[in-house]
Amino acid sequence: MIFRSIFDLPSKQQELEKLQKRAEDPDLWKDVDRAQELMKKISDLQAEIESWKSFESRIKNSLELAEFEDESLRPELEVELENIQNELDRRELNTLLSGPYDKGNALLAIHAGAGGTDSQDWAEMLLRMYLRWAERHDYQTDILDQTVGEEAGIKSTTIAVQGNYAYGYLKAEKGVHRLVRLSPFDSNHRRHTSFALVEVLPEVSAQDPEVRISPDEIRIDVFRSSGAGGQNVQKNATAIRITHIPTGLVVTCQNERSQVQNRENAMRVLRARLLEIKKEEQSEQIAEIKGEFTKAEWGSQIRSYVLHPYHMVKDHRTDYEVGNTQAVLDGEIDGFIEAWLKS
Repeated sequence: MIFRSIFDLPSKQQELEKLQKRAEDPDLWKDVDRAQELMKKISDLQAEIESWKSFESRIKNSLELAEFEDESLRPELEVELENIQNELDRRELNTLLSGPYDKGNALLAIHAGAGGTDSQDWAEMLLRMYLRWAERHDYQTDILDQTVGEEAGIKSTTIAVQGNYAYGYLKAEKGVHRLVRLSPFDSNHRRHTSFALVEVLPEVSAQDPEVRISPDEIRIDVFRSSGAGGQNVQKNATAIRITHIPTGLVVTCQNERSQVQNRENAMRVLRARLLEIKKEEQSEQIAEIKGEFTKAEWGSQIRSYVLHPYHMVKDHRTDYEVGNTQAVLDGEIDGFIEAWLKS
């Protein structure tokens, strides 16, 4: 079978058996967190194996029907063949996502750049684009923190994206995004260029050995959530600000009405940011040793979205471009992600 070159069922089955044997340890549940992590690995691997077995069965059934050489079955087989090819392409793309966090959830943050209201509006447009993309892929999203602009748009936002390979795909979006358009906020309707920074972080479990946070390394402050006024203003102090003392990193979460939930979400973001700092330090050290290190500066955009004087979205890393800007802003960004992964 074609797909055996991109997914080895026997080795995955052996891996599953090893994990199941570890789960039989009578002392496993003495550490509840580690036990839950192991059970999740088993569940995910079982689902992956069953998915491939089902895919193999579809291919076998189609081949058997084709052997009948019945012309009445041709339309149905042609549709199924196209579906199988699309599914195979998707699964083959997934094999490019072999990083330690690629299969997991992601935290995506958007920050408006210079440009005032226009950039804040652009940040909100990007938020809508990513929420639409996540919806297309049946990913669950949750806005953890958001600061709205004075006139329109948002200054910054952080959302959690949950689903298989969420981080693997979204990491292609990390960088500065540039918008060129006739400004709806300019009374003279002149052309403006706006920038927004997109950060993509892997969600890190509390048991991840790469990130260990000691309670005495953090300071937790509680404050009232800021809102748009009226009924949206929180009367109780539920918003959380966590300061990581060794690095000075500050994380806030205020979108939940529960102080406990905001604290948990803030810790999720803090772990992700600390992992990113560690990865960047390691990458810089390797690059400096190789003599290739160049600091990424603000404004070195990865993608431009031009709405005037013509319509075009172009990724400057891969030269992949699309003329239908509205479709892209409605969440059709898979082409950009796939081009970046394949490059």
